[in-house]
Amino acid sequence: MIYGVGTDICDVRRIQASLERHGERFAKKILSDAELATWQRRSARRGERGVRYLATRFSAKEAFSKAIGLGMTLPMTWRRCEIASLPTGQPVIVLHGELKSWFEAQGLSAHLSVTDETDYAASFCVVEK
Repeated sequence: MIYGVGTDICDVRRIQASLERHGERFAKKILSDAELATWQRRSARRGERGVRYLATRFSAKEAFSKAIGLGMTLPMTWRRCEIASLPTGQPVIVLHGELKSWFEAQGLSAHLSVTDETDYAASFCVVEK
């Protein structure tokens, strides 16, 4: 049974502007430790790849927060929700701490799709019970 659906589109230029204003502090607010390490590697190789990576994670976490019906209120936080990839490249949501406990207690599972182009990143999330 579908519990919730969430979608989000993010302007990559807005993420770039936030990075220019706040530097790495902005990325540290949005990304888990594992995501932050990936962002740093991608940014070091090509800055634009790092910005798009951050934009897709931002978008995916927004879509997930909408699908679970919490928005950005506890136990949902940016860093407790991690977007990882299976070996096939399929994006998956990895939860941590109180958010993981809450999600499991509800008997939920999530499906995620993420895409990006030069100026936009978009995500779609379906949560089932």
